[in-house]
Amino acid sequence: MRPLLPLLSLGTLAQALYFYIDGTAPKCFFEELPKDTLVVGHYTAEEYDESRQSWSKHDNIGIYISVDEIFDQEHRVVSQRGASAGKFTFTAAEGGDHKICFMPTANSGHANWQPLSHPNGGIRLTLDVAIGETSAIESSDKDKLQDLASRVKDLNARLQDIRKEQVFQREREAEFRDQSESTNARVVRWILIQLTVLGITCAWQLSHLRSFFIKQKLT
Repeated sequence: MRPLLPLLSLGTLAQALYFYIDGTAPKCFFEELPKDTLVVGHYTAEEYDESRQSWSKHDNIGIYISVDEIFDQEHRVVSQRGASAGKFTFTAAEGGDHKICFMPTANSGHANWQPLSHPNGGIRLTLDVAIGETSAIESSDKDKLQDLASRVKDLNARLQDIRKEQVFQREREAEFRDQSESTNARVVRWILIQLTVLGITCAWQLSHLRSFFIKQKLT
């Protein structure tokens, strides 16, 4: 697969590549990557349909993807199982040769999957690889980031509204408390005034009655 490397290195400029896998062994190729290089790959696996005489996607196909660092004793940096179509990403931690392998497997719920016979192999895997660019990730995640940013703005606006409402409620509570304290003070003053008037009235009545009884005894 090494002859494919120049084409894969230009994956962002050229159209997608495809190759065949018979399902008996993984298909691997090697890529020398500089340190901190981002690799984004999109793949589509198709099975040959004898009745239609064409390649088509099937849900029972799964793809296992592995990436090993050849220079570091085959240290595996990617081990991913996916559907018949998907993507994989990784960043080269160190510069050197990386072995990227693809192996068709049975997808979930299809344990008895077997590749169809075909002169070129049972599976045709279309691969589009972008090396050293973040545009593939940014473009696919742009809508998600915008949606998250919009939700964050909405949450901030709601928090501001809640804070304003809390301040308004505290101001109303303070105003109501002041009014209640003022009303209670007026009620207490009015009660004291009434008690004073009643006390004076009672004293005057007692004095008047006493004078009246004294006059009655004298007469």
